[in-house]
Amino acid sequence: MSTYLEAPVETERRPLSIAITVARLALIGVALVVVAGAFAYLGGWLSPNNLTPARFTDAFERVDGVHAGFRRNHAKGVGVSGVFESNGNGARFSKAAVFHPGRVPVVGRFSLSGGQPDVADGADAVRGLGLQFNLPDGEVWRTAMINLPVFPFRTPEAFYQRLVASKPDPNTGKPDPAAVQAFLDRHPEIVQAMNVIKGQPLASGFDNSTFHGLNAFRLVNSTGSSVPVRWVLTPMQPFEAASTASSVQDKNYLFDALIAQIHRQPLRWQLILVIGQPGDPTHDATVAWPAGRERVDVGTLTLDRVDAEDTSAATDINFDPLVLPAGIAPSDDPLLSARSAVYSQSFTRREGEAKQPSPITPADVHRGD
Repeated sequence: MSTYLEAPVETERRPLSIAITVARLALIGVALVVVAGAFAYLGGWLSPNNLTPARFTDAFERVDGVHAGFRRNHAKGVGVSGVFESNGNGARFSKAAVFHPGRVPVVGRFSLSGGQPDVADGADAVRGLGLQFNLPDGEVWRTAMINLPVFPFRTPEAFYQRLVASKPDPNTGKPDPAAVQAFLDRHPEIVQAMNVIKGQPLASGFDNSTFHGLNAFRLVNSTGSSVPVRWVLTPMQPFEAASTASSVQDKNYLFDALIAQIHRQPLRWQLILVIGQPGDPTHDATVAWPAGRERVDVGTLTLDRVDAEDTSAATDINFDPLVLPAGIAPSDDPLLSARSAVYSQSFTRREGEAKQPSPITPADVHRGD
């Protein structure tokens, strides 16, 4: 009796099971098509006339040349490491472990913009700081920051066009002024952003520079509520303005000073969250948020070790801004996905090349230890 009653039930379930299996296979097929399409797009296979990460990276190489084993932008740099100590103030905005009270190890890299690893240091060069926070349970948070209060370019296309316009003329060694002016005429937002940038006093070195995350993100707390945010690292070293004198500086003077300072004592920055309000643009990095926005000190970054590129753990890190822990999410800023894709392209190229010695050698870094 029992066997008789169960048999029809099994017969009725089998078609349903087959239908579910077919549906699942169809979904997997769709997912594979989407993934393949993404790779085809990133490779430029489906849109050869559109801007792709490969074309973007090619533009960096045309402007600064190919330097095997080095990043295509921010090629000159040194590695650093230390800790971040959270004070717990960020936990009300985000469930990310980095904002829980306590300390986590950090690996980072100071750098100058451009693709030439042996470029001479200059006071007006854009300074970068990439950081990787190594969180519990294997999570990491990566952020790539620069010392500009806003980013000059609203879209990836504008950044690419600026690269093309800035390619040096073989006869003069400088960009064509007409091409640069034509680019600026097409992008008035860049002129406005540059006015904001020029209004910020220039610090004398890496140690007393303020570093901005630039792009907006969203913080998600334990209840699922989210807020828009930008983050800033403000130095605890006293500010000193960069010299505007025309005296000749050593080629590596910014890095030499940084190395000497870390050998003397650890360098510290406060991590500040700037909390956005409704109406604050999250898709446009050229626009500063109003000065009155809430600023929350969430902890202290301490850097107490410096290493040459040849020996630093940071050398093989891709400081992709979309490597985020649970509790930090991307915003709708189109630069974020573009940065992630171009960083990946640059990383892939340099990892496939024989690494060349860094112009700032281990001996330079450890002199005076």
